Amino acid sequence: MSSQKGNVARSRPQKHQNTFSFKNDKFDKSVQTKKINAKLHDGVCQHCKEVLEWRVKYSKYKLLSQPKKCVKCLQKTVKDSYHIMCRPCASELEVCAKCGKKEDIVSPFNKEPEKTENTENSIHFNHRRSHRANKEESNDDLDFDADLDDTENDNQMH
Repeated sequence: MSSQKGNVARSRPQKHQNTFSFKNDKFDKSVQTKKINAKLHDGVCQHCKEVLEWRVKYSKYKLLSQPKKCVKCLQKTVKDSYHIMCRPCASELEVCAKCGKKEDIVSPFNKEPEKTENTENSIHFNHRRSHRANKEESNDDLDFDADLDDTENDNQMH
């Protein structure tokens, strides 16, 4: 019995042993899960990075729905979950954005991911715009053909 005083040795092996590891995207193939799995944790110390990776691995990581208030500049600029400081304040003070301690930052903040995200959005937007323009041109062509057909029918009737 586990509650028996002084009984520290087990007489049998562990009853349930996992045969495979947990996969957070095995049943949940949503866009949100893909976004969380692809997220790069930068601007944090080693301990905080491990904590965030554990949360992602076991589906405990939740994205922010609205920006949080930064503890340094008191603006609603914190866009990363579980962080207490915004990117500019954390990089300026050279502290971990999650715990606020002056530890060795594993991977410093990069401006590139935000730029690539914006360029991806603009490329997608431009693609949609050009696709719409192509549709409108093809619709104009169809209307033009229909007008010619109508005039030919009118001439044949007279």
